[in-house]
Parts: sequence; C-alpha cells; structure tokens
Amino acid sequence: MKRITISRLILALIVLVPATGWSHTPDFVALTKQLKPAVVNISTTLHNQSTPSSDQQPSSIHRDFFEEFFNNFLQEYNGPHDPKKSLGSGFIISDDGYILTNAHVVDNADEIKVQIAGGAVFSATVQGVDPKLDLALLKIETDEKLPTVTLGNSDKLEIGEWVMAIGNPFGLQQTVTVGIVSAKGRVLGAGPYDNFIQTDASINPGNSGGPLFNTHGAVVGINAAIVSGAQGLGFAIPINTAKHILPQLKATGHVTRGWLGITIQKVSKDLADSFGLATTKGALISSITENSPAQQAGLRRGDIIMTLNQHQIETINDLPRLVADIAIGDTATIGVYRDGTIINITVMIGQQNGEEKIVATPVRDNPLGITTMDLSDKIKRRLNIQADQGVVITSVIAGGVAEQAKLLAGDVIVEYNNQQISSQFDLNKAITSDNHERVQRLLIQRGNGLFFTTLNLK
Repeated sequence: MKRITISRLILALIVLVPATGWSHTPDFVALTKQLKPAVVNISTTLHNQSTPSSDQQPSSIHRDFFEEFFNNFLQEYNGPHDPKKSLGSGFIISDDGYILTNAHVVDNADEIKVQIAGGAVFSATVQGVDPKLDLALLKIETDEKLPTVTLGNSDKLEIGEWVMAIGNPFGLQQTVTVGIVSAKGRVLGAGPYDNFIQTDASINPGNSGGPLFNTHGAVVGINAAIVSGAQGLGFAIPINTAKHILPQLKATGHVTRGWLGITIQKVSKDLADSFGLATTKGALISSITENSPAQQAGLRRGDIIMTLNQHQIETINDLPRLVADIAIGDTATIGVYRDGTIINITVMIGQQNGEEKIVATPVRDNPLGITTMDLSDKIKRRLNIQADQGVVITSVIAGGVAEQAKLLAGDVIVEYNNQQISSQFDLNKAITSDNHERVQRLLIQRGNGLFFTTLNLK
C-alpha cells in the first residue's frame, strides 16, 4: 500500500513540475490579440530621388544600421524609375490619431500613408521630429476613436525579461516576434544619447518604429536598429527617452536640450592615477566653451564630473543624456573631483547650441621620445596651429613614449602634470621635476580640440 502511495506521489510531482514551470511563460496569444490593433503600418513615397546634400544625410546610426537593409530590400520593391518607397512601423499613442515612429522611417518623405488594423489607410502629417534620437511624431485625422498602447517604464526593465515586438518586417503586416532583454544601456556610436535596449526578439527591415512590449502589455521601447551581419541582435530606444520629449514634439515640432558647454573624455586608469583618483568612473573635462554655463559656474579643465543632481556618472555617455534632460534655465548640482577632493558646483543649464562633445582618448601604456619647438607666431601660421601657448611637437621618435601614446607632429603640449607650458624651458623643467612619477599627464591641443593623455615612463 505504501509503495502504491509513494508511486502516486512521485507521478503527481512529475506531472505538476512542468505545469508549474510553464505557468510563468507569458500568455503571448492574449497579449497579441490585445496589442495588435494599436500597431500600424507606415509607407512613404519620395518623388524626388536626388541624393540629399551632406547636411541632409542621415546620421551615422541610419547609415550603419538601416540603409543597407532598407536599400537591399527596396531595390526589389521599387522599379528603377519609380518613386522611392519605404516601409516601417509605428504605434498609436492617443485615440485622436497621434503615432510614434522612427525619424528615419519618414525622413524626406513627400507622402506618408498609415494603415491601421482592419485595413483603413490614412494620410499622415509629421508633427515633430527629433533626428538625434531618431524619433518622429505623426498625426492622422479620423472621427473614430482609435485603439492605443500604454507607455510603460523602461527604467524598470530587467535583463532576461520577456519582450514582444510587433511590426511589418519586409512588408509582412502585424508580425509578432518574442525574445528577452539581452542588455540595457548599449552604446552603438550613434550619438551622444546612445542608450539602447538590446533584445534577441527578431527585428528586421520594416520593424523600425514599431513597439517593443513587456509582458504587461506596455510599450518599453521603439524598435530602431539591427546590426549588419549579426543574427539575433536587435536594438530599441527606451520608451522613457521618448516620453520625455513627446510634449515638446507635440507643442513645437522640435526638441531643445540642456547644455553645459564642455568637451569630455573617458577617465582611463592612467589618467585616474595621475589625478589621484581611485576609480575610472566619471567624465574628465578637457575643454570648456567660452561664456558657456560651465565656465560661468566655475568648472575648470581637468575637473572630473562624478555626479549630476546626485546621479552617478558611470561612463562619459551618461553625462550628455542627463544634461540634455534638464530644463533650460534650471539649476543643477555637479559633484566634481578637483585637487583630491569632491566639491559641489551649482550651474544654470543653458540652451543647447551644440552638443556636449566626447573626444576619443589616445591613451596607451608607454615609455618618452619627441623633439619640440617653442610656439612662435610664424610657426602657428605655417602649421595652422590654433593654440595660444605651449610647445609644438616637431617629430615623434619611433618606439618612444609619444608614438605609443599616439601623439603626432604638430600637436601642442599645453600642460604637463597640471603645469602650464609656455616654452621648451618650461617643459624640460616640468619633466625634470616629475621624473620620479611613472605616469605623466599631458594636456594636448590638436587642431581646435583639447584632450588629456598620459605617458607611462615605466
């Protein structure tokens, strides 16, 4: 009797364990039925197919991630002399006809058509565009109340969480794919506001502008990018990024952003050591725009920004996004590492007339080999050097510290370990006085830009 009871118990457990496991799988059937009506198909026509001028060319993210896929697909879709057509996706965010999509989906379009669930087709107008984030707000006119999506909170997404994409890949309407969140905060080199959600949900040409849903049926991202040659990699713009700018797109058609007026670079291990900083977090200020909010607040070249309004600056890409999100005229508190201590500086955010610039940091561990010359007016004119002071590098010795650090002839040494350099005498004195230090920190001017680098004397 006991054997029978135990056998029945084991059998019950075997049956129940899979059932319990599967109970956590999202009900994608119900979600699909609920969400598909608010996803739309967008088709555009461009009658004038002349190549846009350089200032109208799509940004690097469009060239790298979209054009190859769209152009290859649409070469078959379009005839050689037909008006240029393109396809994309979008989703309805208000029942009176506002639709969110990618800017590149409607870029330069002469005609935009939106097909909603049920097959009805409407002409759409562009209400606002933010090319820096690749977002566009469209409007269709209809007397009927349209189905809408719910905008979720992308900050609460967890890696490994289920997500579902709905769109029109290759013109195949209302295609549903599922996957997980593979990573957050991906930087693809598209611009200063990179912050992509990475997913393995299948995203193909025509998915652009479509929604990425969580298992609660809320939009957490706008499908935006696929990487050439990579299988199972898709990227989406976090919906919180879009939510922040939607009021501006609706009210004015464009976006204004906060601005400090600084150029920043990554804090390498050697640079951190040279500043006496125990971490590589933060953003190092390598130059400051004259009369900018940063200059007026007292920020200095060589300051390392550690926090902005108590938000930690983990990488240099964090800072431009945070600054851009602050309203113009508002004050912000910046935590700065300077001379071994953290100080707080209050700055009034200005209106962006440029972006916070991020410069590449040519840093290598290396040993010193250069020839230099004082920076005379004659040399400045001959070499078209913009620096007001410093010592110009006239040659870089093969295998030496400067070559390893990627310094170039024509670079100007402006500072050496925080000492101003006005002549070769200043440079030699600085080198001699600091020869006991393994890592030397230099401020270099190259063209119109300034950056810090280090020389490892070993």
